[in-house]
Amino acid sequence: MSKKIILGLVLVSAFAACQRQAAEPEVYVPAPNPVTTEPVYQGKYGAN
Repeated sequence: MSKKIILGLVLVSAFAACQRQAAEPEVYVPAPNPVTTEPVYQGKYGAN
């Protein structure tokens, strides 16, 4: 009798382990872009 109970528990636990997990929806959160200054023209050789 106890072998049937143990076998039943093993089967139930194996069945529970094989169930697919519910997929959580992926939420896209855009990262804020850093604020940069526009480059300034400094002449042909980089000096004013």
